[in-house]
Amino acid sequence: MPEQPGYHKIQAGTQPENNHPAYCSSIKRAPKLPLVLLPHTVSELTGPVFGHNAIGETDNDLTAQHAGGPLGERIIVSGRVVDEDNRPVRGALVEVWQANAAGRYLHKMDQHNAPLDPNFTGCGRTLTDNEGRYKFVSIKPGAYPWDNHPNAWRPAHIHFSVFGAGLLTRLVTQMYFPGDPLLPFDPIFNSIPDTAARSRLISLFDWENTVPAHALGFRFDLVLRGREATPMER
Repeated sequence: MPEQPGYHKIQAGTQPENNHPAYCSSIKRAPKLPLVLLPHTVSELTGPVFGHNAIGETDNDLTAQHAGGPLGERIIVSGRVVDEDNRPVRGALVEVWQANAAGRYLHKMDQHNAPLDPNFTGCGRTLTDNEGRYKFVSIKPGAYPWDNHPNAWRPAHIHFSVFGAGLLTRLVTQMYFPGDPLLPFDPIFNSIPDTAARSRLISLFDWENTVPAHALGFRFDLVLRGREATPMER
């Protein structure tokens, strides 16, 4: 089938494998039978639609959601959400969640013996503007141990979720930091076979958005579909 104008097929190896044995949880999660295609109805294709009134004043500033400031290195994460032709995706709901500076999530399932931070919840959201831009203020998350294999540590990372016009158009991925020594040992990061595609999950240091005496900037662009698509969790 010829490639349609304006659409670039995703190259093999640039997205995570459903079953990546080095990442133990993927063995249980990966489908063992062919997927069954269910036809979408009008409600699934058109709604719900997320409006501007769903976003609070401090939703995109994870350091200003409590009475005091959180512990850790302040960072500013910004970028654009674009399609395969570099056109901005406007009004997309971008959500983030992350561990605190000590590498612990505010979640009952996280029993890592690192301290919780009473001034850090670790969740944020915002809408992209007309140029597809977004921005979050946060703190750099810490690495943390997990039970995947002996001496397993997750690199510092921030989870991203991008919603389109409706609930079913959701993509989830992770952003990593440049120069992290744990990346070569992380089976989730390395579940993407293609080296160039993996590199698209690593943010870039952003001098332009670094604020003097306040926070370091990191840029993380999200490309939806096409050959340069950001690898997304399945």
